[in-house]
Amino acid sequence: MATLHQPIDIGGHAVRNRLYRAPLLECAGNGPDAIETLVADLEPAAAAGAGLVCQGATIVRSPGGCAAPGMTYVDDLDFVSDLQTLTDRIHDHGASIAIQLEHGGLRSMETWHAGFRERHPALSQLAVSEPPALLRAIAKTGLLSYDPHVMTTAEVYALAADFGRAAGYAVDAGYDIVHLAGANMGIIHQFLSPFYNRRDDEFADGVRFLELVYDEIRSQAGSVPIMTKVPAEEAAPPIIRRRLDVDAAIGICGRLDAIGYDAVVPVTGSVFWDMSIIKGEYPGRAWRDNRFEAGYADAFGGRLRAALVAAANRVESFVYDFEPAWNAGLCCRVRRQVDMPVLAEGGIRTRGTIDRLLGTDCDMVGLGRPFYAEPELPARLLAADADGDTAVVCENCNNCVVPQAAGEPGVCRTPAVLKRAGRLRKEGAYDRQTPDR
Repeated sequence: MATLHQPIDIGGHAVRNRLYRAPLLECAGNGPDAIETLVADLEPAAAAGAGLVCQGATIVRSPGGCAAPGMTYVDDLDFVSDLQTLTDRIHDHGASIAIQLEHGGLRSMETWHAGFRERHPALSQLAVSEPPALLRAIAKTGLLSYDPHVMTTAEVYALAADFGRAAGYAVDAGYDIVHLAGANMGIIHQFLSPFYNRRDDEFADGVRFLELVYDEIRSQAGSVPIMTKVPAEEAAPPIIRRRLDVDAAIGICGRLDAIGYDAVVPVTGSVFWDMSIIKGEYPGRAWRDNRFEAGYADAFGGRLRAALVAAANRVESFVYDFEPAWNAGLCCRVRRQVDMPVLAEGGIRTRGTIDRLLGTDCDMVGLGRPFYAEPELPARLLAADADGDTAVVCENCNNCVVPQAAGEPGVCRTPAVLKRAGRLRKEGAYDRQTPDR
């Protein structure tokens, strides 16, 4: 049985323990304050004892491709070289750092963000195939807009090369692991999903794209460990017949193991960008906050359409209620089929849950949204008794997430949660007790 403090080997790289900060949206962009913003967001987790810190999805090619405002591009060598400031700071605390590489494809702001589309009329979406008929029907409401550029076979090869090039830049800047954003409706997910992928060339098999990306990273970044998320679209509505079911997702993980991938993060969700990804409560406080009204109107094409999105968000909150450790079952099934480490995230909220999952359902455990309220959360979890009831202060209210559509940073905005975190800080709960090196 693995324990939380036990080191783990990922593709030849030793990570000091089995707790990691999962990828989140840092909203750092590429401006003059980008490096400082990333350090401020990521260093506390390393200082508090996390074994691995994952930088959130960063885009391998500009312009376009960002799924949300404020995402960072890593296609410029000079900018990525400056990120060594960040990797050095993480390493100073004995932690490892991964960079998550992404392109949004049909999920990009060119599709859903009305103001962005208006300000960048020349941008079209990079697409695996023509958008499915259901998405085109939804677009008639005005909430989405499709002007896709379906990639030729040669252009798919070029995109894979961009992933490889970005990985090479990142390794030179000191990143320890390359983490591919293979889920949450990004372009890799779109290759894997039969809902999106209607191609008739070699990439009709979406794993072929991940194989090509693997080869490009190996060519341009050497032996750096490579891991990816793998989606199972079990939360898709019943009317969606072309979907990536659980058995197919497990099969993909097995094929990636054979290709040479060093770890996988199996996750469940839908074919849409909806609350199946995060689960939890309707973020009413965030939708009602006057400070974000203009940003919501800009994103969704006016206040009325923003209100319609909020109403849909409320409905989704009933469908996708919070489930503790909701990916654990999938991770357990994958772990039985592969020899590489399986990482679990999604709804993991207590030390007891972590200890129950490790060594049975997964090999490493990640948390995401709880870090918005507790940037130094690892100190509490690592110091807690094994199998204990130590829990995060996060209430899964999602008030941290919705304002990101308006370009706001991901931070906890729930007073009761912040009050509990503040009390814990005064009590010294975030003082690191047992450094792992």
